[in-house]
Amino acid sequence: MMQITRYILCFILGVSVAFSLNLSSSEQHYKTQSEYSYSLLLDVIDTVHTYYFNEVDREDLIEYAIEGIFNKLDPYSGFLDTGDYQSINDSNNGQYFGFGFEVATDDNQITIITPYANSPAARANIQPGDKVLQLNDILIDQTNLTDVLTEIKQHSINNRPITLTIERQANETLLFNLAPELIHIKSINAKIIDNNIGYIQLNSFQEDATNAIINQAKLWQQQQLKGLIIDVRNNPGGLLSQAISIADLFLQKGLIVSTEGRFFDANENYYASQPTIFKGVPMVVLINKGSASASEVLAAALQENNRATLVGETSFGKGTVQSLIPMLDMGNAIKLTIAKYSTPDGNDIHTKGIEPDIKISNDAILKTDYLDIIEQTTAQYDEPQDGQISSAIAWITTHN
Repeated sequence: MMQITRYILCFILGVSVAFSLNLSSSEQHYKTQSEYSYSLLLDVIDTVHTYYFNEVDREDLIEYAIEGIFNKLDPYSGFLDTGDYQSINDSNNGQYFGFGFEVATDDNQITIITPYANSPAARANIQPGDKVLQLNDILIDQTNLTDVLTEIKQHSINNRPITLTIERQANETLLFNLAPELIHIKSINAKIIDNNIGYIQLNSFQEDATNAIINQAKLWQQQQLKGLIIDVRNNPGGLLSQAISIADLFLQKGLIVSTEGRFFDANENYYASQPTIFKGVPMVVLINKGSASASEVLAAALQENNRATLVGETSFGKGTVQSLIPMLDMGNAIKLTIAKYSTPDGNDIHTKGIEPDIKISNDAILKTDYLDIIEQTTAQYDEPQDGQISSAIAWITTHN
């Protein structure tokens, strides 16, 4: 998510339209197309409010009209009421109340992008790529996606459990019962593994992520690290500014990411600058199909600047940038896709993802289990449970 800091960005839609059902032809002639569209919208709302067989509150009709706008845009744009806006801000600060999964609504279906670590969804073994077929007794189709997402939100707000019917593979359906809770998102977990290899599990690109990595580097500055593993598996992203600043920590020079949009400040090339940390230390980034957005910005920047080798699976493929634009009324906001981004080599990864240099599947691994699995993997068990970490360790060993 992109935070616009260079300018204060305000979109003010002022509508002051007086209209009559009996406009003269000359009045119609001089009416601009924009004015006509606003008048038409108000006319539709007024007509439905007056003649629909069931009474519908005018405020509800305005809300429906707003929903209709975003239903025609991409799945990452939407109108945020006060509660939604606060939830996103809380998440960027490391906590939120909910079930612990991020979704996308591509292809007229609800797909799990990732479960958050130590959340109800992660503990229930919900996985990236799961398709949500049913919420409680509501079958999901292209006509009710917005209603279903609203229902999930309402259950969270009211502290009520939900039951999800999920399709994981063709002809395989699973049932999950989830209760909401306060989820604390720790930006990183870190430890030394396998004879002095640094491992950083990057959970979320929230406000403190860059500082957390800097502080960890200070703790390790007396260590002669053989290598470094950055793990962004099942990391759905977060703040674009954090992805850029974290990439900058590991790069001395080169393009990190380019953004392109319709307004001036959405067009930018972000370059690395000195100094750097862990200079010369062999580096691996772990990705999978749950690595999205800011995770992909970081992974592509390090891969295409020849700083890190990517190990794992093809990433999710979210190549757009969203901004939170506060509205002037009642603490509402719009989350709007304002730009697309390109990797340093000019690649558009949207819907395609990033290909790892070493491709190895690990479908059964959930982020909440990684640190326990590392203990088993590095203890030389006969059957290590995390082949991706094993591959990363092997790669680092051969590059020392």
